[in-house]
Amino acid sequence: MEKRLVRSGYLYVSLAAVLFAISGTSAKFLFNDGVTAYQLIQMRTTLAFTGLLIWICLRYPSLLRISLKDTPYFMGLGVFGIGSAQFFYLFAISKINVAAAILLHYTGPVLVALYAVFIQRQRLKVSSALAICGTLIGCFLVVGAYNLQLFSLNRVGITAGILAAVSFAVYSILSAYGMRKYTAWTVLLYAMLFAALMWNVLHPPLEAFLHKYSPVQWGWIGFIGIFGTIFPFGLYFEGIKRIQPTHASVTATLEPISAGIIAALFLGEVMAPLQITGGVIVILSIVTLQLRGSRP
Repeated sequence: MEKRLVRSGYLYVSLAAVLFAISGTSAKFLFNDGVTAYQLIQMRTTLAFTGLLIWICLRYPSLLRISLKDTPYFMGLGVFGIGSAQFFYLFAISKINVAAAILLHYTGPVLVALYAVFIQRQRLKVSSALAICGTLIGCFLVVGAYNLQLFSLNRVGITAGILAAVSFAVYSILSAYGMRKYTAWTVLLYAMLFAALMWNVLHPPLEAFLHKYSPVQWGWIGFIGIFGTIFPFGLYFEGIKRIQPTHASVTATLEPISAGIIAALFLGEVMAPLQITGGVIVILSIVTLQLRGSRP
């Protein structure tokens, strides 16, 4: 694997993490403004699928072609991966604070690593193991989880965060399988189709779009649907084509760091020394992966 492709893989996943961080903060704003997690997940998946479908039809219609025998795969990725991960993450954010939700969500890389070791029988390099431990410790510090009051929260929100981590691992693993045969955008399109169908069945079809929203709310809804979903998932999948799912999921832990920086810049929140230390640990862990663990 060429070093240039590997580096671009880490870059794509890093950009995806930043966009996910912005969309998570935007979602919290909408929840505080009265929008429910069920409404937002329906609008997010529907807008993302529609926007991606229009773009592919206009620019790359050949990407629409898939084999019918792969339909169960796309259904599984859309329902148990992308659709579930987005909902549980948003639901956790709506029930507990963003820091706790992010911490729980980013235990996903550990699940990906365990799958690689025990199911795929891959040897986990020392550098990879250290990077996984480092990112977990770093995330723990970044979100301020050393404050014991952080988890004095409702159990439903904590359970949703854990399920978000499981779903994160599912789509990290399944997406790598699909891209052996299809482009990242084809995989994303059909996975998002089933995610949108799921949330238009579990929640009354298109009901979320019938509410009255302010221009600002519509702006953030549109941002989450396009720049918080299509682009970051597409970038993440492109990254997985170039680096291992384990490395991609660890690199994605840049999201809590990005969220902390965004909060500091736009909300005036100050990061404590331990939080800054955690961010440095995560960055060093990812650099370790790139320098010593970039080969499959």
